[in-house]
Formats: sequence, structure tokens, C-alpha cells
Amino acid sequence: MKMAHRWKHWPLAIVLGMAVATGSVDAAVSCHKINAKGSGQDLGNGATRASIIGGGLLQGTTAGQFSITGFNPPVASIQGTVTFTTNQGMAVVTVAGVFDTSTGEFSASGPVTSGAGKLSGASGNLALHGVEDLTTGAFVEDVSGLLCVDLSP
Repeated sequence: MKMAHRWKHWPLAIVLGMAVATGSVDAAVSCHKINAKGSGQDLGNGATRASIIGGGLLQGTTAGQFSITGFNPPVASIQGTVTFTTNQGMAVVTVAGVFDTSTGEFSASGPVTSGAGKLSGASGNLALHGVEDLTTGAFVEDVSGLLCVDLSP
């Protein structure tokens, strides 16, 4: 009788062991702190392009597309998307924030809404803060936040 009691949990142990061995457990998702610098250009009509350095998983380039959603002079409310393209894939962040039309200072943040390649299934939240030269359209920015993604092969 004691022997039968000891063996009755084996089927459960085997099933759990198989789940771990086949990778069906989501333990491969890891979150990475982002602390990057960017330099770019306002191309007009709400479009931007930038190079991102020191971004780890997001080091590469960005393409932004923004629209003005409100204006309380001198500050414009903005929203849009920023697509990060790296040698590993891409991630899209949907942001909302503000742009000061008197100083060029901007700040926007939002969630990672899609990804591809190694960044497929990415999640997290990123913030962009910087200053645009209102004469030339050149800007510098800090990109910070958290990017969570499964980097397993």
C-alpha cells in the first residue's frame, strides 16, 4: 500500500518535466533596461529619423511619425509612432507627449505595441526626451525605459 502511494505522483512529475523540456514555460522572456542616446533630424510634416547608440537591443535607427493633437501656446500635444530598426529586428512604440515650440524641448512616452525578428512579441514602455534645434531641425534625445522580450532561439 505504501508503495502504490509513492508512485501515484509520477504521471504528474513526468508531465511537468515534459513541459519544461519542450519550452512551453515562458521563463525565456527577460526585461532589459534601456538607456540610450539618439541624434536625428526633423524632416517636416511630423516625420523624424534618428540614430540610436548605447541602446543595447534598440541600437540602430528610428523613424518617427507624429501629429499634433492639441495646442496650448507654446506647448503642442503630440502623438505618434516610433519604429526602432536594429540588426536583430524592429519594435514599434506608440507615444504621446508634448513639444515646446518656443524651446524645442520634447517629451513623449508609451508602450511597445509590436515587433519583428528577435524583437517579435516585445513589450514594455519607453520614454523619449530631448531638444530640437528649431532653426535646423536637428535634435538630440535620451531614450529610456524597459523592453521585455523572449530572446531564446
